[in-house]
Amino acid sequence: MSVYDGEEHGRFMEKLEARIRNHDREIEKMCNFHYQGFVDSITELLKVRGEAQKLKNQVTDTNRKLQNEGKELIIAMEELKQCRLQQRNISATVDKLTLCLPVLEMYSKLREQMKSKRHYPALKTLEHLEHTYLPQVSHYRFCKIMVDNIPKLREEIKEVSMSDLKDFLESIRKHSDKIGETAMKQAQQQRNLDNIVSQHPRISGGKKSKKEVCASSDLEVKTTSPMSEQDSGILDVEDEDEDEEVPGAQDLVDFSPVYRCLHIYSVLGARETFENYYRKQRRKQARLVLQPPSNMHETLDGYRKYFNQIVGFFVVEDHILHTTQGLVNRAYIDELWEMALSKTIAALRTHSSYCSDPSLVLDLKNLIVLFADTLQGYGFPVNQLFDMLLEIQDQYSETLLKKWTGVFRNILDSDNYSPIPVTNEEMYKKIVGQFPFQDAELEKQPFPKKFPFSEFVPKVYNQIKEFIYACLKFSEDLHLSSTEVDDMIRKSTNLLLTRTLSNCLQNVIKRKNVGLTELVQIIINTTHLEKSCKFLEEFITNITNVLPETVHTTKLYGTTTFKDARHAAEEEIYTNLNQKIDQFLQLADYDWMAMEPGSKASDYLVDLIGFLRSTFAVFTHLPGKVAQTACMSACKHLSTSLMQLLLEAEVRQLTLGALQQFNLDVEECEQFARSGPVPGFQGDTLQLAFIDLRQLLDLFIQWDWSTYLADYGQPTCKYLRVNPTTALVLLEKMRDTSRKNNVFAQFRKNERDKQKLIDTVAKQLRSLINSHHS
Repeated sequence: MSVYDGEEHGRFMEKLEARIRNHDREIEKMCNFHYQGFVDSITELLKVRGEAQKLKNQVTDTNRKLQNEGKELIIAMEELKQCRLQQRNISATVDKLTLCLPVLEMYSKLREQMKSKRHYPALKTLEHLEHTYLPQVSHYRFCKIMVDNIPKLREEIKEVSMSDLKDFLESIRKHSDKIGETAMKQAQQQRNLDNIVSQHPRISGGKKSKKEVCASSDLEVKTTSPMSEQDSGILDVEDEDEDEEVPGAQDLVDFSPVYRCLHIYSVLGARETFENYYRKQRRKQARLVLQPPSNMHETLDGYRKYFNQIVGFFVVEDHILHTTQGLVNRAYIDELWEMALSKTIAALRTHSSYCSDPSLVLDLKNLIVLFADTLQGYGFPVNQLFDMLLEIQDQYSETLLKKWTGVFRNILDSDNYSPIPVTNEEMYKKIVGQFPFQDAELEKQPFPKKFPFSEFVPKVYNQIKEFIYACLKFSEDLHLSSTEVDDMIRKSTNLLLTRTLSNCLQNVIKRKNVGLTELVQIIINTTHLEKSCKFLEEFITNITNVLPETVHTTKLYGTTTFKDARHAAEEEIYTNLNQKIDQFLQLADYDWMAMEPGSKASDYLVDLIGFLRSTFAVFTHLPGKVAQTACMSACKHLSTSLMQLLLEAEVRQLTLGALQQFNLDVEECEQFARSGPVPGFQGDTLQLAFIDLRQLLDLFIQWDWSTYLADYGQPTCKYLRVNPTTALVLLEKMRDTSRKNNVFAQFRKNERDKQKLIDTVAKQLRSLINSHHS
């Protein structure tokens, strides 16, 4: 660069050319030195060129020949290349298809399983497809479509299996009564078998126990293939003849939809959702099952269907409890059972209260016992049901009492109230066989003869025994002790006597058309029925095997019924007699202004005394005290009524002649009392009934005022029973005043002094009354 930059460019060029010239001379020298060799080389090259041309021609010719010859080979090689390529492609395709075909087959199998509703196997196939096969071919588009479809398929399986479960639940709901009916038949057969076994040694090869039946049915259900297409809840079972084996309740049910759905939801991780759904739906169904129909109380079939549904529901739940792991648990079952118990008992209380037929109540009780025994066999506590049966027992007792009210009423209404006549020994033994009666004197009498009582006595006695049998029927199978049964029967029988029979007897006694003869017969009848109560005690003792002296044993205090009825009949006799006396007294027609008395007692009174005599003649069969009291009551009532007749305000005036006629009637009464119409009175006890009338009449007829006024108030007074007020009233009726029609007109001329005496006596009587009151 310094050369180009400076002034010495020319010199550099010169030097350079000089150097070139030197080199050229050296090259020329060397060439000259090797020239011959060079010529020789050129000569050789020229030779070689000719040969090379020949070689080239040969190579070209050979190449042309080779090209011509190689065209076919190239074509063959190209074909071979294509063939090899196809082989490689085919091999690769086979390999890929080998991977894809199982996926497609599995998917096809999945579709087929879903189409045939084999959902649990479909779910297993789906898992294999997703986890084993699809990952190997995941890069294919159809695989991606399958992967996208898998959640949809899972959801579809869930929905379809849930649909099957819903169908199962609906079917179970509809057929729970059939399941329950079968379970209760099975329990009935088991009870009958137990009764036979308790009487005879166990025979091998007999009916399987309930647990064995359950076990066999469990096994059958568990071995049911989940691939089965039979998804309905109930299997078809023909009605069994009574003599044939009743199938186990679980044998009627195909539980596979539940198991499949449970497995499917468990596999899908939604078991809890399934459990909650199942329990919720079954709770709803339980509430429907426990809702009784409004007319359930009308027929036994109404109750039976209600019980069958409940039993069917809990048999299904019990089976689910024992064949699934935790779908339902004991706490859930217990909760449902508590609800069922409370609702069932409330429904039974309500509906049984409407029932008035004891036969229906008894059938209901037997049905409830079978219902309780059936569920107890499945492990459900049923003590509350038996407690409730004791309440229904009271209802049953009430319906029995109502029924027997009609029975007793018919017996009493159809009775002739006459002693039972017997004409031969056979008839006599028949009556004695119906009613416990012994009378040595009656046995000795020749035929024909009569029992003292009428037909209602043996009929009532036998109906009381029938009532006791009816009570006993209810106590069967209630697991009560003999003492409790005895107590129940005695209490019910006491109610029958003290309430039902007592009311019927009282109604007969109080009715208007009952006569004295009927009343007398009722007293005799109730006396014999009262004596028969000890035989009823023995009858109950023989049934229950509980001795009367056992502690807390209820006694039959129904004997008071017959005493009360007898007393009511006695009172009715007294009332009836008094009414008859009043009827005769209404016929009394005294001429209170008569101047002279008649020659004999009044006709009405003679008829009255005749009636009393004939009446008391009928009283011979009555207890002595009853006849005596009736006679005394009649005499007192007659005496009182005659006194009222004499002192009646409407009788303003009366004459001595009328008083003397009245005295004749009283004497007739006294004569009747002295004649002893009823035996047993001591002395003149019966005559004392007329003592008030006698002393009053004696005082006026004898006009013995001086004695009366002098001795008044002394215990030994002759007219002790004459009240001064009564005497004054009667005296006022006999006064002669100008204002009253001068009753004593015959005394005007000769007996003015007697008129003054009457005034004086009246004044003294007033003074006596005033001093007595003060």
